Order: sequence, then structure tokens, then C-alpha cells
Amino acid sequence: MALWDQWVEAALVKLASKNLLRSTRPISLTPAAALHFAADEVETFDGPRQWDRSSVEVEMDERAFREWLSELPDPGGESIAKDENVSRKLLLFSGNDYLGLSSHPAVRKAAAKAAQEHGMGPRGSALICGYSNYHMLLEASLAELKNKEDCLLCPTGFAANVAFMSALGSICSLLAVGGRPSEDQKIAIFSDALNHASIIDGIRLVERQQEAEVFVYRHRDMVHLNALLSCCKMAKKVVITDSLFSMDGDFAPISDLVELRKKHGFLLAIDDAHSTLVCGENGGGLLEVYGCESDVDICIGTLSKAVGCLGGFVACSNKWKQLIQSRGRSFIFSTSLPVPIVAASHASLVVARKEKWRRTAIWSRVDDFNALTRLNITSPIISLVIGSEKAALCASRHMLESGFHITAIRPPTVPPNSCRLRITLSAAHTFEDIKKLVAALSLCFVFPAADQNAQIASKL
Repeated sequence: MALWDQWVEAALVKLASKNLLRSTRPISLTPAAALHFAADEVETFDGPRQWDRSSVEVEMDERAFREWLSELPDPGGESIAKDENVSRKLLLFSGNDYLGLSSHPAVRKAAAKAAQEHGMGPRGSALICGYSNYHMLLEASLAELKNKEDCLLCPTGFAANVAFMSALGSICSLLAVGGRPSEDQKIAIFSDALNHASIIDGIRLVERQQEAEVFVYRHRDMVHLNALLSCCKMAKKVVITDSLFSMDGDFAPISDLVELRKKHGFLLAIDDAHSTLVCGENGGGLLEVYGCESDVDICIGTLSKAVGCLGGFVACSNKWKQLIQSRGRSFIFSTSLPVPIVAASHASLVVARKEKWRRTAIWSRVDDFNALTRLNITSPIISLVIGSEKAALCASRHMLESGFHITAIRPPTVPPNSCRLRITLSAAHTFEDIKKLVAALSLCFVFPAADQNAQIASKL
């Protein structure tokens, strides 16, 4: 990867020569020692408590619930009418709060304390006044979690991907004579066919700037990727993929990608949004599971899923951070995260590190679902593909009326005729929750018998 290091260094030198190199200057809201002391004092627990249920038990006003149902096709059954002045209780199986940390007392306390002391904190972009020592501490914690030299906070996971992509594309423009790269100076970006929309939109931005050529390889198909890489004569190659795919629940073949990186010398970027805190002994994500953190150059993530808060980040080298914060448009031109959110996110990381039982619990729920359905799911994301939009909406209506908050996933999120129910499991769910879920699903799907392949069929 020496060539990529040289290109990034050269881009930074060019930015410095134009006085365009930017850096953050933290505003000290609380003495650093007090921040670290507060982290050490975070209260943790050795098992689930009553408050964990609030992350998976929700209520809807009956009128709002009825309006939702009116938008869904009615297969012919009569709904049970209820008083519009009461609430409808639902069991949430559609969120991304995988560890149930959004309701943890330590997370609530950290947010409340920061809000009481600092309000929302200075409101501005990180390069102007929005960066504080709270942000700096969270970045350091995320870099440690991902085993990277440095980290850059972004307003959302979507913004993190776009910031990385726009900074990536700027390299060839900065190094090109006249600022317009020739075809062979452009960056070749290789993207999995099922990558998240934020990656796709980031790539489109780079394409629009005429800084890249894009090659989409078939989902998880390393033979196809290798063939595309072998045929590409461009020097600057990048491969980017989700680690855990949000709509299908399957994992990228990380070991194979690492081997291809050694063969072709490309920059490897992983969006670890859905496996951060969920996978790995310490919650470091899929890269920790495979022990390949040093083989992945850029690790993008989010604070909006298992962390239970809001925001995104790019874990990388110090030089990449300098480049992204100088050229990443969605970072530069966005107001930074509010201080209470940052404080809560840091508390959540501390809890996740100490309460390892949460990772054990969510994988136990995966095992429970497999045992009850005889399906072979491999992650807390369960994708039950139905096909037509109408059938998926009917299934969603049935689940809602059965007391489960599960929505149909349709185009443009997924391709036509691959509509589905997307179910997500949480450490806050119990075995009884899974039993009730499977019982309700069995009225929409035919699960395999013990001697059959792990395939489902729709009853709709």
C-alpha cells in the first residue's frame, strides 16, 4: 500500500501549498481529567434490566395505527377495533438498536448531564467552532475500538461515506496537471452490487466530478471482482463494501478481500455500520473477528445502530483524516454533532465494552430464531423475501395486527420483485419474544421441515 500512502501524502502537500489544509481545534467544555473520570464511573450491569425493554417495546396512538393500516392492502380479514384514545402496544423488530443501549441508564445520564452543563454545545461545523474535547475523546475511543491510528466524526453514517468518497476523488484532481485528471489518472472504484445507498451516492459524486471510473461486481462474488481488477489498467484502485449488508443480512467475504488486496494492491474500505459492537470479542466489528484490522485501510461506521445514538465516523490513519477533513464535503459543510449526543455515544461505547453479555444475548437470539424456523440466518438481520409489493405489504399488515412493528421493504430500497420483511434482533429481546414472532410469521411463511433445505415459501 506504499503507493496509496505516497498519493495521499502528495495530495496533502498540494493542499498545504494552496493553504487549503484544514484541522479541528477543540473547544474545552469540561477539563479533560473530568471527562476521563466520568467515563471510568459509568455504571454497568451483569444482565438485562427493566429499562432494556423500552428499546424493543413501543406504543402508537390508535388513530395513527389505524391510518397506517389504511395504507396497507387488506387481505380480507376484519381488524379488531379499539378505542382511538388508547395506545397500541407493539414489539419492535424493525430497529437497529442491536444491543439495546439507547435506553441504558448510563447513556441517558451522560446525555442529560452534558445537556444540563453545556446545552447542545457550540453550533457550527467542526472546522469552525463545533468541535470540542467531548468530540476528541469520542474519536480517540472509536480509533481504539477499530484499532486505527485516528478517527473523524461525521454527522451521520451517510455523511461519513460521502465525506470519504469526496476526499478520495479529490486525490486525482489535486495531483493532475491543471486539476483535470486524464483517464489513466482517475481512480478505479470497485463496489459490491448491494452496497448501501450512502456508498452509491458518494460514488456518484466522485463520478460527477469526473474523478473516477466505477466497476460494480456481483454481490460477494470474488471471482468476478478478481476478473474486473485483473482487466483494469488504472493504477489507483479502491474496493469498497459493506461488512454486514443491511437488507440481506449476509457478510462480506473479508478473508477473500484481504487476499485480493495483497494480490492487486488496492485500497480497501469497509462500511462496518451493522457489525460494530455486534461482532467481535470487544465489539470491534467484523474486522476484529477476522483479525484483519491492519489489512483494511478505511473503516467507516455509525453511532446510530448498535451504539444507540446518532452520528457516523471514519476510522483511518492520521493522514487520511487530514485529507477527509480538508476535502470531505459532507463533513466540512455540516454542523457537528451536539455535545449531549457525543457524550451519550462515548458512554455507550464504555457500556458495550464492559457488558459483554449483550453480544452474547443477541447471538443467542439468532440461534433461537434458527432453531425455531430451521432457517440458516447468520446475523441479527433477517431478510424474508416475499416477492411482490402487495404480498410484502399484506405480510406487514398481518404482523402489525399481531402486535409486531415490522415494515415491508420495497423499491427503491430493494429491487422490484424482491420485496421483503426485514426483521432485526436485539439483545433486549427474549426467547419468548422470538417464539411469539415465529408463531406470527408462520401464518405468512412456510418454514422448512427438519429434513429440508433452509428455504422459506410465502403463503401470500
